[in-house]
Amino acid sequence: MPFESHIQNGLSWLTSPRLSGVRHGFSTRSGGVSPAPFDSLNLRTGCADSPENLRENFRRFCGAIGADHRRVVLAKQVHETTVRRCTASDAGKGLWSERDYTADALITDEKNLPLAVFSADCGIILLYDPVHQAIGAIHAGWRSCAGGIVEKTVRELERTYGSRPEDLLAAVGPCIGQCCFETDGDVPAAMTAALGEAAEPYFERRGAKWHVDLAGLNRQWLLKSGVLPERIDVCGLCTACRPDLFWSHRKMGEARGVQCAMVSLT
Repeated sequence: MPFESHIQNGLSWLTSPRLSGVRHGFSTRSGGVSPAPFDSLNLRTGCADSPENLRENFRRFCGAIGADHRRVVLAKQVHETTVRRCTASDAGKGLWSERDYTADALITDEKNLPLAVFSADCGIILLYDPVHQAIGAIHAGWRSCAGGIVEKTVRELERTYGSRPEDLLAAVGPCIGQCCFETDGDVPAAMTAALGEAAEPYFERRGAKWHVDLAGLNRQWLLKSGVLPERIDVCGLCTACRPDLFWSHRKMGEARGVQCAMVSLT
């Protein structure tokens, strides 16, 4: 299903109809208080934007999707495959207190514990198990994608909460598209080593470079993990093509903010 766009008080965000049973959202860059070059709904910690701006931006975005910004748990992303089980003791980490972990994926079955992962081109994926009431949020740039973080997160949901892959609902958010993700041969080689022939439809040789469909590869990992195709939404928007909506590391470098994907049980 196509993602749905929402606008409220100047703030815009996206949702997946597939995840209509759980509070969630994919932020854009509009509707916040941060000045350039972070204008305006910047959710990037550890940059030159002020903590006051960041907290107000999180307050606005969380308010729009119905989540509690004082309890949000932020991923500390290092392009690896660590999956962290989050509990009430993690509430507020990354925004109101220090993160004592690194993790590119977060899972929980706790109510009112929003999980957030970030992107400025990388893949961001939300998972929801409506049967066992468990959720996951995944940051899957190409390194984590090739490392199998999507499948690892599905297995952790299964091991920790009893989730069955066929019950999971998944939304693959905005990321850099094949139109703009131009690479050398290392990325296709890593994907082929991880996924075999199933990876081949998702990269194309154009002259001396390869163009890679990161969203398609992350969807392929979901299928490999046992998630049913009819239970997966893919946004399809390219972060590099839409500077009006998103930040892109490839197009903007480090002078930028980030968008996030967030999910919370009620």
